[in-house]
Amino acid sequence: MRDLTSELVELIRFTSTNLSTDVQQSLEAARAREEQGSAAQSALITILDNVDLSRKNSTPICQDTGTPIFYVHYPEGWSTRKLREQIRNAIVEATKKSYLRPNAVDSLTEKNSGNNLGDDAFPTIHFEEVEGDELTVELMLKGGGCENVGAQYSLPNNQLGAGRDLAGVRKVVLDAVQKAQGQGCAPGILGVAIGGDRGSSYYASKEVLFRPMEDANADLNLDALEKRLTDEANQLGIGPMGFGGKTTVLATKMTGMHRLPASFFVSVSYMCWAHRHRKLIVRGEEVKYE
Repeated sequence: MRDLTSELVELIRFTSTNLSTDVQQSLEAARAREEQGSAAQSALITILDNVDLSRKNSTPICQDTGTPIFYVHYPEGWSTRKLREQIRNAIVEATKKSYLRPNAVDSLTEKNSGNNLGDDAFPTIHFEEVEGDELTVELMLKGGGCENVGAQYSLPNNQLGAGRDLAGVRKVVLDAVQKAQGQGCAPGILGVAIGGDRGSSYYASKEVLFRPMEDANADLNLDALEKRLTDEANQLGIGPMGFGGKTTVLATKMTGMHRLPASFFVSVSYMCWAHRHRKLIVRGEEVKYE
């Protein structure tokens, strides 16, 4: 099995410093929608200037380089133990090169490890074996501010008048956006999972954020609800960084999951405008970044 540490370091650099085209285009469209000279438009101009400078100088897009979350899809025969070791080594090297800020703090001692390594949950690494001979490593860097305003609801929710149906899901998702205000570094992207248990539901709400910004949900009901939630969230008037305006949410991505009859969870993962997600693909000797 080949050593991919250097390729993984490049994946981290690429993710941290080079915002993907689909997210940048969504931000540019938002800038054009806002009123000329408004605080909302000024915030988006500053954001996009920062995106360009970060790409040009190969420096992190945000001072909070986030929690590294890896999704590894590996062919049969690859060692997940060795892949984990290489990912952790790459994290250490990327931290030395300042592509990542040291973020791993022991919750009991308050001590920062200094190299972005903690227990097995920091960085977070998910493995899935797939058919074929292609290895895919997807990386998301999720900032603390947007993570703090994520939410999970148990339906029915009598306070919000939300029942166990898509109408109820709509109410609680909009409640999460309203409560987040500008603290999630809007304009954000919403990842929503319906069903599962408390753990699997949050997991899925982050995984769905890897979908391209402009894609359509294969489920027609969820596709319609995604579009409606984005439109209605943008009518709340929160706007970029909470300054007011027409753009609070850039997109909504949803998934449905099986659940126990006794439970009906809706998990909302809020992603900030710095939606840093990239992919490394290895096929034989060929290496590609997307």
